[in-house]
Amino acid sequence: MIDKINRVLAELGIPERDRYDLPSSDIAFPDGGNYRIEIAGVERASAFEAMMDEAGKRSVPVHRVIATVGGATYLDGAELKAMAQLAAAHRVEVIVTLGPRRGWDSGRQITTPEGLVSGMRVRGSDNMQFLLRDLDRCLEAGFRGFLAPDEGMMLLYDDLRKRGAIPAETVFKVSVFAGHASAAGARLLERIGASSFNPLADVTLPMLASIRAAIKIPMDVYIILVNAMGGFNRFYEAADIARICSPCYFKFEPGPSEDEIYRPWNTEDYNRHMVREKVRYASIVMELIEKYGPAVKVSPAGSADLAVPRPGVCS
Repeated sequence: MIDKINRVLAELGIPERDRYDLPSSDIAFPDGGNYRIEIAGVERASAFEAMMDEAGKRSVPVHRVIATVGGATYLDGAELKAMAQLAAAHRVEVIVTLGPRRGWDSGRQITTPEGLVSGMRVRGSDNMQFLLRDLDRCLEAGFRGFLAPDEGMMLLYDDLRKRGAIPAETVFKVSVFAGHASAAGARLLERIGASSFNPLADVTLPMLASIRAAIKIPMDVYIILVNAMGGFNRFYEAADIARICSPCYFKFEPGPSEDEIYRPWNTEDYNRHMVREKVRYASIVMELIEKYGPAVKVSPAGSADLAVPRPGVCS
């Protein structure tokens, strides 16, 4: 029976084992790049300005930011428009985190030791509607990229996109909190319309290679992660990650915990300091790739296929 099962897996393009041979990916971004730089946790327009200032000093091409990780609910309309205008001026793709996030609504099961296994899923139609309202006002501000917290919301967003309720060019990145880490899970996300997805941070290189064998969409891979989720540092693996996972985004998210670094009441100085540190880490990784890594290419800044905000263009 297992032979028949494995034959079907082969027909489906799903590897039956992790790829310990670590093959180089044969696909890349449209501009020829193997990897791009993603800075997570750009919470306010002032932090965006600090990030771009640091990127200019260090010659780091920031391609995409994950914005308002604490939740777009905490920014007023003027702040959202200001960030959209900055991103448009610098040609940076913005993935907005709609919110407040799971764990800050009325349910607390997810915060308990055993409740963690229930997953970060949107609970009920009311919370779904709150996300859709946040989506609506962020689209009005000009954003065209958003984080999908789970498979149900991803499927719904794709249906809204296909039916013309939201712009066809809207892109959706599936969050790491959806918990996917296999070729089958990645294929599911690709099938329901994900533009890219963030696998779990602790997957090995052979696991990443098996995922790449099954999908074409970009992978968003942690290079450094908050301590509360493991504190991974994959600086010296970055070149191989780019070679194996191309096209991929390198994701930088240092700090003690997401709960601490994305609190909406953190000061602007704190947010500015954090994004500068993330850009500094990105510059170190690029330096290590150039010195020690295989021949992988970073995309140029402002690539044409990025979902850059379009302020002034309503949905």
